[in-house]
Amino acid sequence: MGDLGFLIPIMGIIMGVSIPITAIKLKHRERIEQMRLAASGNRDTGSVERQDARIEVLEDRVRVLERIVTDGGYDLAHKIEALRDERPLGQRVGTAEQRERI
Repeated sequence: MGDLGFLIPIMGIIMGVSIPITAIKLKHRERIEQMRLAASGNRDTGSVERQDARIEVLEDRVRVLERIVTDGGYDLAHKIEALRDERPLGQRVGTAEQRERI
């Protein structure tokens, strides 16, 4: 038992050093986990903001389409022909019968 007596102080030193090292490692892991969660939360927030912006753009487009369709003085056929012919809206190619012959 006399030979093992020197192990007690060595074990005390090892325990005295390992406990603070373990505590530092745990704090470090906790900080890393908090940063990871914060980063994933930021990505989700950015994604939601992008989706909200996209939805707003699409809603604006639907409003414009609704105005076009419900406008009583809207000459839909003329504008479609102008888009097909790639001519400005003010230029017409004769009457409807003349355009059908072309």
